[in-house]
Amino acid sequence: MLRLIILPVALFVLLGLLVIPAAFTTRSFLNLFQIPGEIFRVMGQKALRRNHALEHATINVLEERYGRGKLAGSACEEGFRLWGFRNLGAPVLEEASRTGLARLRAGEKSLAIHDRCGTSLMTANLISSVVFLLLLWRTGLFNLAALVVTLLLANLVGPLFGRAVQGYFTVSTDVEDMEIVGVEYGPEFPGPLPLSPRWALIRTSNLRAGLRS
Repeated sequence: MLRLIILPVALFVLLGLLVIPAAFTTRSFLNLFQIPGEIFRVMGQKALRRNHALEHATINVLEERYGRGKLAGSACEEGFRLWGFRNLGAPVLEEASRTGLARLRAGEKSLAIHDRCGTSLMTANLISSVVFLLLLWRTGLFNLAALVVTLLLANLVGPLFGRAVQGYFTVSTDVEDMEIVGVEYGPEFPGPLPLSPRWALIRTSNLRAGLRS
């Protein structure tokens, strides 16, 4: 009876030792091309980078006032969206975004950086991919030990590199000609919470060009 239990477990562990490193290797190769491409895509869009900076500044202002919660954001060409703002109303979100914009204009560039940004996650993934592939190439360590070492290193240095990548590539604090033109709420068709989580779109405009930024 004990043998019947041990055999499937041992088989499952053995498959895991082979499948997990193999899957991580495949993902590592893909990351080498996909992640730099995504970073350079954002880098080439000035409006998106500025909205990204204002998104971070707004979240930082809200977290200063209400503590760290489940706030998340996503920049787009017309502004940025926020989720997880609990019951904060449009005036609070708009005022926080205006405060963030004013502080960015005053030179508080650190507000444009946020440790939980997707850029930092992508950077950590890229570092883990490079380190894992280097280990595989130099030592042939196609196993879970190499994977664990890789992930630990990525978690240690990923946040530092992530902040640098944000500052140089995915955010821009050149916001002198930006303005906030309003806040809209979604979803468009409200449903019962939490199946239809609410989001807010903070719209921005480019004063100098007279166009939506």
